[in-house]
Amino acid sequence: MTGTGPTTGAAGSGSCAAVGPWLLGVRHHGPGSARAVLAALAAARPAAVLIEGPPEGDALLPLAADPQMRPPVALLAHAVDDPGRASFWPMAAFSPEWVAIRWALAHDVPVRFIDLPAAHSLALKEPAPGPGSDGAPGERAEDEVTPVVDPIRVLAETAGHDDPERWWEDVVEHRAPGGGVPPDGGTPTGRTQGDALAPFAALAEAMTALREAYGDGGQPRDAVREAYMRIQLRTARKEFGDDVAVVCGAWHVPALAARTTLAADRALLKGLPKVKAGLTWVPWTHRRLARHSGYGAGIDSPGWYGHLFDVADRPIERWMTKVAGLLRDEDRSVSTAHVIEAVRLAETLAALRGRPLAGLGETTDAVRAVMCEGSDVPLALVRDRLIVGETLGEVPDAAPAVPLQRDLTRSQRTLRLRPEASERELDLDLRKETDAARSRLLHRLCLLDVGWGDPVAGRGGTGTFRESWRLSWEPELHVRVAEAGVWGTTVLTAATAKAESGAVAATALADVTALAERCLLAGLPDALPVVMKALADRAALDADVGHLADALPALARSLRYGDVRSTDTAALAEVAAGLAERICVGLPPACTGLDADGAEALRRQVEAVHGAIGLLLAGAAPAEGLRERWDAVLHRLAVRDTVAGIIRGRATRLLLDEGRLAEDEAARLMGLALSPGTPPADAAAWIEGFVGGASGGGMLLVHDERLLGLVDAWLTGVPAEMFTDVLPLLRRTFSAYEPGVRRSLGELVRRGPAPEGARRGDAGRVPGGFGPGLDRARADAVEPVLRLLLGRRPEPVETAG
Repeated sequence: MTGTGPTTGAAGSGSCAAVGPWLLGVRHHGPGSARAVLAALAAARPAAVLIEGPPEGDALLPLAADPQMRPPVALLAHAVDDPGRASFWPMAAFSPEWVAIRWALAHDVPVRFIDLPAAHSLALKEPAPGPGSDGAPGERAEDEVTPVVDPIRVLAETAGHDDPERWWEDVVEHRAPGGGVPPDGGTPTGRTQGDALAPFAALAEAMTALREAYGDGGQPRDAVREAYMRIQLRTARKEFGDDVAVVCGAWHVPALAARTTLAADRALLKGLPKVKAGLTWVPWTHRRLARHSGYGAGIDSPGWYGHLFDVADRPIERWMTKVAGLLRDEDRSVSTAHVIEAVRLAETLAALRGRPLAGLGETTDAVRAVMCEGSDVPLALVRDRLIVGETLGEVPDAAPAVPLQRDLTRSQRTLRLRPEASERELDLDLRKETDAARSRLLHRLCLLDVGWGDPVAGRGGTGTFRESWRLSWEPELHVRVAEAGVWGTTVLTAATAKAESGAVAATALADVTALAERCLLAGLPDALPVVMKALADRAALDADVGHLADALPALARSLRYGDVRSTDTAALAEVAAGLAERICVGLPPACTGLDADGAEALRRQVEAVHGAIGLLLAGAAPAEGLRERWDAVLHRLAVRDTVAGIIRGRATRLLLDEGRLAEDEAARLMGLALSPGTPPADAAAWIEGFVGGASGGGMLLVHDERLLGLVDAWLTGVPAEMFTDVLPLLRRTFSAYEPGVRRSLGELVRRGPAPEGARRGDAGRVPGGFGPGLDRARADAVEPVLRLLLGRRPEPVETAG
């Protein structure tokens, strides 16, 4: 069968009888293209409308007329057996495809998708990016990307313009069809059918010249897609006659208008791979439209384009009013006079630059100069909130969805956790049932790799009863939910099944303990028996002290979380106590013969185990004698010369902080570590372990004369030829202190030690540098202020009777 050559525009200038089919070539997500399509459809009144998109989505098209459907939205297609293999077809209110769909539904005109079926395009698509990839899951990477030859750039350069985007805006996007289109989509007043179709004829002529010069533009797969579209067009013409309108990318128009045989087109489609595909509508965001994916028309300013499409007149004045309102909401002083001056400046800049209408560049320059006083800081807010925008679309409940997505949607509504495109922080009080349920939901989604929220350090408190999350819903999370659907039909059952599978498959003890912690946080009681069995098995077989030390902190935190969430953690406590006992036995031998990196790693593990044992001892049923055994381990580490210096120093400090080591003994151990016979590098490592980092070591030196004196004497005695070797360790140790602590230490060292036998209360004495200890008189003077700050009443003063 030979093609008849569809019409790409008006039959002649001013003609009212142009013959279809009408090929309406557009640029995806363009408000000018959308207005032109609406005008053309209203003028031509086609019997059917064909849209570039996957035919499997035809059954979903009626949902576009649902009152609950609010763009931006996207068609999501995914392979049923591999949900991670997915593609999106996003549409905004100003997308020509969306406008055509809505017009057809409003006028009871059949509307269909005619692009290559998703069953084929997904089979041809590369697998979804892995966790380490920069790409987002489901991005259309090949089918809809802009051709290697950028047609807009070529046309702009041909017209003598060096900025293709600005040229396209001037010629198309900022062009308002004369006469306008009535709100009901009726025939525009004062316009003929030929007038409405003329722009498409001109664009088709230009694209035909480009295709003759550049062929497929570096996209060989387009030939397959275009062959399928031609077949669908033939089918529609048999059914509806020539009164058919096709809305597709302008690049494809010459190929659809070409005369080819049906046999040739079918030959191109022969042997294509195929998968079973599922399609649905999902919410999209303006921010996501600003990325170069989906229809290959990533736009930098979706909010601006939406504004141009929505407003009927005076777009610059209305835009400046929006900007002024936003800045006022942020407590910036913006008056009506600012708006008037900004509009005048934007129009003046457009005239100077030879533009028919002030574009985004002119309005942005005007806003910066008039409303932002030349600063880019408030301008960044305008770009984020208005130029790009934070709009998140909505889809009706009737849209198909996997059972897991429906359960998640119900949970979101029940817990009043509305998905939002903008990033926000959520503070939870786990003592409240609603907040506890929200916490469980977010932790379950994290376990399912649905990253709606990330835990962050809370600002409202440091106890276990509070959690803080940073939430941001991205459209790609619908793909993650579809992938997680293989584990179950509800969030609870899916998270439970995945946790059980992870416990069985885990090979490292730390992985199982981390999983146990996540199960407690997510409230998965049915998964805990499987996880605990795997934990007991791994713990019994693992003899590596490092692995045991990595596993214990997570178990200790799990016990604490269990108390907060009223979870039975008796079995967990038993395993944790057993791990602690094995660590006490195996840790001292493991701390010898280490290089610098190994010593630092083990130092961190010793600190973590110390904190974990503190949590275990604070529990409801602490292991008997655990504190004494752990203190004995730290004592052995502190006094053994074969143990790395950084570990000896840290063990000494932990004992001192816990009150398990006398100050005199700590000073003696420091004196030994800093004695002339100790290599400077080992001594510096000991100092780093004892007072390094941000753990209060600086304040310890500020308030203890003997320790500061020992460090000062050692440092001044380091030989010049060795000082360069120990300098990096010292820099790392002291650079972590707060500026005020470093300043205090410098002043104390500059003043020097207090005279022998002198006291702070001695009259007429110049303040010494190193304090001899606690000055009770000065502490008593501070006590009333502390009581006032803490809201406690002063203690009654006893008087002699």
